[in-house]
Amino acid sequence: MDIEISEEPTTSLGDYARVSIAFEVKDVLDLEVPESGFGGLVLSERRLEVGYVKDYDAIDGGGPAHWAKRFDLSKWGLLAARVAGRRVGGAVVALDTAAIYMLEGRSDLAVLWDIRVSAEARGKGIGSELFRAAEAWAAARGCQLLKIETQNINVPACRFYARHGCVLGAIHRFAYPELPDEIQLLWYKRLSPAARPAPGARGRST
Repeated sequence: MDIEISEEPTTSLGDYARVSIAFEVKDVLDLEVPESGFGGLVLSERRLEVGYVKDYDAIDGGGPAHWAKRFDLSKWGLLAARVAGRRVGGAVVALDTAAIYMLEGRSDLAVLWDIRVSAEARGKGIGSELFRAAEAWAAARGCQLLKIETQNINVPACRFYARHGCVLGAIHRFAYPELPDEIQLLWYKRLSPAARPAPGARGRST
């Protein structure tokens, strides 16, 4: 399967949002804190008796349609994935934006703000192509680190980032007061300027 990755202007976010980010939660990562933290932190996977669907776009003010109203997108990158000319996914990278606390005030760090693949196209290598393109986009702009936020309810995403060389850098148990059962997990990957596929190139997945 030929996968085409291209960069688009952030004015294309309306089209970008047509790819759903919703996923089914079947497993969660429980956090154990032995000896109030002196015994380390332990994540253990647990299968839910009843699964449910999580859709980040459904959170009030959280979807792509709201980003331009909340943030200056002038230094953001928007990547689109297409197969046979049809949009099947995308990724957004945030860079050097004062209002984004996740950027830590650093100019050498980029945040993978969003990555999504349509439900029928998942598991076919499209997410991997998008991730590599996001790395390349950030590295080309002098970034040394790529940072990604996910939650303990998104076990497939955690495994995806670990598989692509990311390491878990922080666990925030109280990041979401309105969602007390969710734990913020922050992943980091060191970037190298060496030989990365450029957005606009074609990837192949079988």
